[in-house]
Amino acid sequence: MALATRVWDRGGRGALRFTELGLGTAPLGNLYRAVSDDDAQAVMERAWAGGVRHFDTAPLYGLGLAETRLNRFLRGKPRADYVLSTKVGRLLGPTTPEGRDGQDKWFDVPARTEVLDYTYDGILRSLEFSLERLGVDRVDILYVHSLDAFDLGSEARVEEKRADLMASGYKALISLREQGVIRAFGAGINDWRGAQWLAERGDFDIFLLAGRYTLLEQEALDTFLPLCTARGIGVIIGGPYNSGILATGPRPGAFYNYDPAPPEILARVARIDAICRDHGVPLVGAALQFPLRHPAVVSVVPGGQGLAEMEGNLRAATATIPAALWADLKAAGLMHPDAP
Repeated sequence: MALATRVWDRGGRGALRFTELGLGTAPLGNLYRAVSDDDAQAVMERAWAGGVRHFDTAPLYGLGLAETRLNRFLRGKPRADYVLSTKVGRLLGPTTPEGRDGQDKWFDVPARTEVLDYTYDGILRSLEFSLERLGVDRVDILYVHSLDAFDLGSEARVEEKRADLMASGYKALISLREQGVIRAFGAGINDWRGAQWLAERGDFDIFLLAGRYTLLEQEALDTFLPLCTARGIGVIIGGPYNSGILATGPRPGAFYNYDPAPPEILARVARIDAICRDHGVPLVGAALQFPLRHPAVVSVVPGGQGLAEMEGNLRAATATIPAALWADLKAAGLMHPDAP
């Protein structure tokens, strides 16, 4: 079965055609373990062969490695055939191997250190460096990266960087969009509240929301997603498996939000999984397709560090999900009553 596509256009600046399944490249930046260049290439080629035409990356992923690997993969492919997004807010500076960032997160990556910069000049410099690493002349979407306490460490720091963005960097994003250098801009963020804060204060086109609208978490339905629908703002869902548990199921050691899942999450996932089994539906298929039922959501971008994971994502994207499954999850109190 072919991957479905969704056409999104806001403001008459030209439509973008998203495949409902995209590929997030953080795992291909050697997240938590090293992956060879050839293995990373094989994952991306399998995604392309399976119909994926939406690719998301960032300077942070592998401290530049994910973008340079995409360069090799995308070379020779018609630029009009895919949607490409990257992120701004973090510049990469050279350092010693011992001094590089992410020693316990990124493996076998360039010796670089992150410099947070959400100013006008910082955003322009970041995009220039990304275009060089990617080997392309443009990206379709530019996201402001991780303006949330999950990544920045405190609300005080979030407020400081938000102020930099709205007083300075936001003007660069507007200018890039007006010049046609990018088609759209938004934020890649781990907190729907932070995304809503931005949407209420600027003309943001699209948000990449990681892990906050899934089969396990649906608070975004209360105010954020209705706001997006009303304003024509697109939403990409990253982390649809909540760090793994909605792909692996409630097995011992399953991960939820980057940590071992607590008992209450294991129990809830077990109940969801049981209903999926009653309908002959794999949990991973229900998890991947659930966000796509919302009209604001245009694509889902799970990561894939190996061919097995990529194959699993392709199967999940094309699984048949009966409407009765969603009805039973609601009846059991396992889905938000307003979930589409």
